Amino acid sequence: MENLYLYMLIALALLAVADLIVGVSNDAVNFLNSAIGSKAISFKTIMIVASIGVAVGAVFSSGMMEVARKGIFNPSEFMFDEIMIIFMAVMITDILLLDLFNSLGMPTSTTVSIVFELLGAAVAIALVKIYSNGGGINELIDYINTSKASQIIFGIVLSVAVAFTIGALVQWVSRVLISFQFETKAPWVGAIFGGLALTAITYFIFMKGLKGTSYANMSFDSLGGITMKEFLETKVFEIVALSSVFWSLLSLVLISLFKTNIYRLIIIIGTFALALAFAGNDLVNFIGVPVAAYNSFLEWSVSGLPATQFPMDVLASKVPTNNWLLLGAGLVMVLTLWFSSKSKKVVQTSIDLSSQQDTKERFQPNAMSRGIVRAAVVSSKTIGYIIPKSVRDAIDAQFRPINDLNAVSKQNRPAFDMVRAAVNLMVASVLISIATSMKLPLSTTYVTFMVAMGTSLADRAWGADSAVYRVAGVLNVIAGWFFTAIIAFSAAGLVAYLMRLNVQVMFPILIFTAFGLLINSSIRYKRTQRETITTNSNTKSESRSIQGVIRESADTIAIVFKRGGKVYNSTIFSLAQQDLAALKKNKKQVVKLSDEIETLRDDIFYFIKSLDESSVSASNFYIKILGFLQDMIQSLDYITNLSYKHVNNNHKKLKFSQIKELSDLSSSIELLFREVQNSFESKSYDSLNVIANQKSEILDAIDANLNIQVERTRKEESSPKNTTLYFSLLLESKDLLVATSNLLNEYSSSYNNSLQ
Repeated sequence: MENLYLYMLIALALLAVADLIVGVSNDAVNFLNSAIGSKAISFKTIMIVASIGVAVGAVFSSGMMEVARKGIFNPSEFMFDEIMIIFMAVMITDILLLDLFNSLGMPTSTTVSIVFELLGAAVAIALVKIYSNGGGINELIDYINTSKASQIIFGIVLSVAVAFTIGALVQWVSRVLISFQFETKAPWVGAIFGGLALTAITYFIFMKGLKGTSYANMSFDSLGGITMKEFLETKVFEIVALSSVFWSLLSLVLISLFKTNIYRLIIIIGTFALALAFAGNDLVNFIGVPVAAYNSFLEWSVSGLPATQFPMDVLASKVPTNNWLLLGAGLVMVLTLWFSSKSKKVVQTSIDLSSQQDTKERFQPNAMSRGIVRAAVVSSKTIGYIIPKSVRDAIDAQFRPINDLNAVSKQNRPAFDMVRAAVNLMVASVLISIATSMKLPLSTTYVTFMVAMGTSLADRAWGADSAVYRVAGVLNVIAGWFFTAIIAFSAAGLVAYLMRLNVQVMFPILIFTAFGLLINSSIRYKRTQRETITTNSNTKSESRSIQGVIRESADTIAIVFKRGGKVYNSTIFSLAQQDLAALKKNKKQVVKLSDEIETLRDDIFYFIKSLDESSVSASNFYIKILGFLQDMIQSLDYITNLSYKHVNNNHKKLKFSQIKELSDLSSSIELLFREVQNSFESKSYDSLNVIANQKSEILDAIDANLNIQVERTRKEESSPKNTTLYFSLLLESKDLLVATSNLLNEYSSSYNNSLQ
């Protein structure tokens, strides 16, 4: 039995590493979105600054992992074996939950997830103990720290409302005073703004980033014998006043003498500050539980008592965390920051929702988002009637961008300017600092995300073409936060209960299941990323001619033919086997492919805007190619839907002769598509005419099959549904080949003309 808890401890260590990876992937949005969205500095510089912040924050992280030890439950009410089950359930649930949100590209709170997982697992074990002893539900209050969960829920609602409102207000005032022409303003304007922003950020570094360290609780003679923490909390006005003067004067010197872009400096320091605070305080969410388990194991192993009889009062005491452990955790966090593709996806969600320009909208509008937008439009018009026209015109002038960023390639186009990025960092720092000093529960994820959404609204980034999508996206993210609490509580409770039934059996089953699901998620995500069409390929500078478009779109064409051929062949095979699940999967594949082609079509506006006069003909070629691709996808969509409907309605199976003819046709089309794919992958466009001519043989075979089916219908066919299905499949396959032929002919012709 002793070996079991040793194995559980080893498993918790492995889960801690996995949790660090998935946790950092999600929380990276907290400190990366402003710098990446504004493109104030290069991506490499952003990552270096953030990495330094994460590393410093991890090393100076809180030495006491109080949340995991006693913040949610009363440890004295549980025995060692029960505590280990609770901790194991929490870690298994946490990595799977965070990985799910990462795969969806949705930011959530690691603090809320860990708190409600601890709560759910502790409640499950407590209820088992209570009912096994013949007690009642009223005894649960002795086991659980119920006030903590209430504080977290209150913190969610408070942070969402306050962060959004304050962010919108500060951004509106900043834009009215500074406008989009901030680089042309007098030096004193940037100096004052820089002084206020840098004061907020540096105070935040001390208040949030260093408050949990051992240094914060040390008294200093230079501070009047009080601790750094007490000094920061009691001397707020003096610190802020002196810092504002100092940073304003320094900003003025930097702007006037060294021509420094103060907004860029604010973004660099702000990114470092949020990264430091994230690692310094949220590290507990990832390694707090394993550390508490390790301390518990050490105490139990020397006690000489059975695991079922050793009470966990020791968790109520403070035990410092090993500095080497913190350093190792920081290293894992930094490596994750550099190499995790899922972190980039989560960051992209936040940037897309706050973009000043039109972008691919990830979320679909719903009744609530439409209602909110309509109410906002009515309110805006009402306010417009009250405010004098001269005042409205003056304000509108401040919100008018000076450059048409739609003419800039998507890769180089910032989502928003440096003023908004600086406001995001400044307001988030102020709000988190205030909440920390007042000891209010607050999630850095919620604050940073909602501030970004508030500044987007105030900056008029949500226009008529995007408002319903952006509002729907924000509502989806907020709903995901509340579901985080519900899912974390329920899942951790279930896992804890299963392990409590028979820990020796359920522990290996659950741990292997968790790692298996995590590995499978990673494999599926990477496969999806490889197969997803790159929508940025046709916005590069070299794509502004027909030759450039031909080169840059070749990979897209190859992917469409590769996946299209697989879907067609799989549909015919699944139809023959009456495999409803496979047919449903094929439908989803076509929908996904159609969405990706639609994304390319949405980018036509930006592509045409980026062309110069000598390259306008490239747009005609690009539009035609996308049209032919869309025709192909529509044919595949019809074929997959028709086949699925036939099997789903339990109609008669196709006859053997029909299946044989369709299988031969499928093999021919798949072979044709594979040859096209190879040609585009190898950029061998000279062979396209030869391949296009091969379609004549397949079309002749289709015509022959049509004639055969006519005779078959007249003499022996007894099922009208089969006849309709067979004719429809042949005719739609014919349309698929025609669209393919048109695409190949257009490519071949344009390629030959471009060489002349």
